[in-house]
Amino acid sequence: MEAPAAPHDAADLRLTVTSAEQMRELGRELATLLRAGDLVMLSGELGAGKTTLTRGLGEGLGVRGAVTSPTFVIARVHPSLTDGPPLVHVDAYRLSGGLDEMEDLDLDVSLPDSVVVVEWGEGKVEELTEDRLHITLHRAVGDTTDEVRHVTLTPVGERWGAVDLGVLAA
Repeated sequence: MEAPAAPHDAADLRLTVTSAEQMRELGRELATLLRAGDLVMLSGELGAGKTTLTRGLGEGLGVRGAVTSPTFVIARVHPSLTDGPPLVHVDAYRLSGGLDEMEDLDLDVSLPDSVVVVEWGEGKVEELTEDRLHITLHRAVGDTTDEVRHVTLTPVGERWGAVDLGVLAA
């Protein structure tokens, strides 16, 4: 992974990832910065690597069960195999409403004790907490085998403003 010389915003971190294994490694490294109560929002095109990144987060957090896309079940809880927080993995792609529809998932109850990762959560989960990490993944679209992904991590709120995301670029 490499960071460009001058990110567009001092608070954002931009990375280039060139393989699925690098995306998983980014997830494993990011997991070392996470704690119970953290909300991570993932955005990006289909196939951009959101679930692959979450798989790495699960590995880094030491949770039980294979992390797969919860598209059809909407949410999966992966309990910790260590003394860490469980991982709640949500795919909000099929949910058209905002926080009202998300309330059925009881994320507000899960959030204080878990790490909650929401794919496709824009406009749906921001009201859960003032502190969140928004990760945007971009890939080339169309008929391509290009595995290059551009990842932008945007910290939101006091909690994430205090985290040195630069350690992920090392």
